[in-house]
Order: sequence, then C-alpha cells, then structure tokens
Amino acid sequence: MPEFFWRAVDAQGQVQEGRHEAASVPATQKWLRARHLTPLEIREPQASDSDARAAGKVSGLTSLKSSGRRVGKGPVTQADVLLLTSELSIMLRAGLALDNALRVLIGMSHKPSVAALTQSTLEDVKGGTPFSKALGKHRALFGDFYINMIRSGEVSGQLSSVMDRLVEHMERLRALRENVVSATIYPAILLGVAVLSLIAMLGFVVPQFEKLFNDMGDALPLPTRLVMGLGHAFTSYGLVIGAVAFFVGTGVWRWFKSPVGRSWWQHKVLRLPLLGRLTLKYELTLFSRSLGTLLGNGVPLLTALRIATDTVTNDVLRSALAGVGPMVKEGSKMVDAISATGIFEPLAINLIRVGEETGRIGPMMLELANILNRDVEVGIKRGLTLLEPLLIIVLGLMIASIIVSILLGILSINDLAV
Repeated sequence: MPEFFWRAVDAQGQVQEGRHEAASVPATQKWLRARHLTPLEIREPQASDSDARAAGKVSGLTSLKSSGRRVGKGPVTQADVLLLTSELSIMLRAGLALDNALRVLIGMSHKPSVAALTQSTLEDVKGGTPFSKALGKHRALFGDFYINMIRSGEVSGQLSSVMDRLVEHMERLRALRENVVSATIYPAILLGVAVLSLIAMLGFVVPQFEKLFNDMGDALPLPTRLVMGLGHAFTSYGLVIGAVAFFVGTGVWRWFKSPVGRSWWQHKVLRLPLLGRLTLKYELTLFSRSLGTLLGNGVPLLTALRIATDTVTNDVLRSALAGVGPMVKEGSKMVDAISATGIFEPLAINLIRVGEETGRIGPMMLELANILNRDVEVGIKRGLTLLEPLLIIVLGLMIASIIVSILLGILSINDLAV
C-alpha cells in the first residue's frame, strides 16, 4: 500500500504533517477528516520533496500552500483578494474557526502585504470586532459588495456558504473581464504591426529610391511624389513627428481620463453600432450578477440596488440605474423602476417581472446575468470576426499602396528612357 505525505490544520489552527499508508488520495483525505484535520497538501506516492516542488504534483481538497509558492512583492491586488477568499472559504467549510483560519493564512501568505492585511484583520477579530467591520477598514480594497456579503453571512450564520458564493462571483467577473481583455490583444497586435510596418516602409524603404527619382521632378506620377514626400518628411522630421505624436497622444489620454472626457466618451461609446450594444450588455451583466448575488444572501433590496449600481463603470448607465432605488423606496414595483431606465431589453424586463411575482428576484437576476454574459461572449467573437480581417486588409492596402507607388515611379523612368 503506498505511503502519502500530508500536511493539515487542526481545530486550534496548528499545522501538522506526517505520512499515512492508504490506497488513494481520497482515502487519505477521509482518514484526516476523521481526525478533525483540514487537508492542506497531500503528495502523490513515491515523490520526493524536491520532485514535488519542481513538478507541483499536489493533490487533495485544495493545495493551499504548495511547496513551490513564490514570495511576491507589491501591494495587495484583486487577484490576492480572490486567492485569500478562496483559501479562507475552504478552511471555514472544513469547520475551522475564523480566527484560527486567519492565523493559518498569515503563515501561508505569499506576499508581505497580504500577511500584514490578514494580521490586521485577525487582531480586530480577536478584539471582538465583527469580520465585516474589520474588512470595512480596507473598504477601498474589498468594496461595499464584498463587505455586505460578509455581513449577510455573519447575520445568517452561513459565513462559509457566503464565502463560497463570493469566490464563485469573483471568478465569474474575472473570467468576464479576462475575455474582454483577451479579445483586444490580437487587434492591438495587428494595429502595432501596421504602425511599425508603415514606419519601416517610410523610414527605410522609400528613402532608398529617393536618389533614383531625384532628377525626374514633376515627371513622376502623383502617387509616387506623395509617397516620396512622406518618406522625406519622415526621415527629416521623424523625431519631431514622434515627439508631437507622443505629446498629443498623452494629452488625449489624459483628457479621456478627466471627468469631462470620460463623460463624453461614455456617451459616445453607447451610440456606436456594435461596440455600444456590447458595452451595454457587459455593464448590465455586472449589475445583474452583483444584484442577484447580494439578494441571494439576504442583503436588503435597497442596499443591494445601491451596491450593484456602484459596480457599473459607465457613468451614463450608472446614472440611469441610480434612479431605480428611489422609485422602489417610494413604493413602485421593481419591474416598473427597471423599465423606466430604458436600458433593459424586453427579455430582461420579463425575467424581472417573473422574479418579482414569484419572490425570486435574486435567482432571476443571476439567470439574466448568465444570458447577458453569453451574449457578450458571442458579441466579442463576432466583433473579432469582423475586425481581424478588416485590420489585415487595411495593413495590406497601406503596404501595397506604397509598393505600387514606387513601381509606378520605376515604370515611368522606363517610359522616359524609351
């Protein structure tokens, strides 16, 4: 029977380790749980410590502290918050007390900033402060949504279940954002290649023909003269053009970051044919998933509406959704308040109406989020299907126009020679 190396946490938060003969990894997990130990790491049989570190072959409930985890630097990021939430969820689900779980996480932190954050939270919890209030001291990092979810778990006594839902919610939002970011990588690469190709042609290729065409003057075809003029300007004033482009680009970027520029762009982007509809569905996905998750964990409707509205990044849509809460507070039905915004499609309104009539608004909002999420993914794929060949065609036309212009000049020389 193979022997497994295990590392686990007991009810007091102490890390223990040892070896156990069992038929499989699940059998070792069962043996550990029977002794009220939470598995952190179970290595595959006949694997040395060095091999386990190199190959990362760790099995079990979840590898909360792999031997190969690197020590990170810098401030706490949202990825760190997700990892911390996931690890804490596992420990609470296994029956570990909150303070003991936080104590274990301090020792397992891969970044000093995460360890300091966890230590500060642990001290507050040990001092009698509720977990949600302890996290409230770091509101800029966790946000109202996270803190209210934790508060609802404390009130209901289902903190472990709430942590599980938090992890699921955060992972879904991360996947959605990563899909959007990934969708822009390839077009950005194509655009970069187009710019570099244009620079290479005007800065290095076109000047090679300048001596050949110098004596022809106005006898050159107009396209050739235009290309030669662009090449001459680029070689003579390239640094000036680059500096001007840099400062103009920086100024435009800063203007877009300003409240006025941000408002202008967010109004315009919603009116674009394809991008506007995709942006609307993306923002409504954030709102619907946040609202459904909050309502599903017992957060009051008005509070949930306020928090879910804050998750929307587009100021135009956030202003429209901000009026839902006051209308509901005055006695209006939620479906009427949602309809009044004018940004929801009939399908969404009908789902909300069904949810309100059956008392299941939370699940219906989550269902709406899933539908909108699928629409966003399909929209991204369709947009890329149109954008990628368009960029390739534009790149090809730019290069081809320069080459054809040079060829026209060469042919004109042959005509003059004849």
